[in-house]
Amino acid sequence: PVNRFCAASHNQTGFLCDDRATCILASQVCDRVSNCRGGEDEQEKLCGDLPHSLPGYLVFSCSNPSSWVYADQRCNGMNDCGDCSDEMGTLAACPPCGSEWWSCSPVFYEYCSCIPRWLCRDGVQHCLSWSDEYIC
Repeated sequence: PVNRFCAASHNQTGFLCDDRATCILASQVCDRVSNCRGGEDEQEKLCGDLPHSLPGYLVFSCSNPSSWVYADQRCNGMNDCGDCSDEMGTLAACPPCGSEWWSCSPVFYEYCSCIPRWLCRDGVQHCLSWSDEYIC
């Protein structure tokens, strides 16, 4: 089988199209939109039995055995697994919050251990400690 692993934008896990030049994000595979010129990212053999039909490098398994996300959704700041295992789990191995993020224990499950700095001092509590409204 052809190795289709590639690094897409921002060094995220990608899928290499047949033209050997186009690298699409893992989450663009089997999204019902042909992102590769030949449509190989939407083929039945790839998308027929998700996530089992996908190459392992495109998949991140959440702590909940019945849940999975695309590899490029790991460590993206969002709670894609629903239990934060894609952001905070030992399997995720995410780096600490970047400069565009504020580190705290968010109240809302959309985020996990970091919230975007643009949510700081917006009059809405996102951190249990309220640090996003008073310190950030």
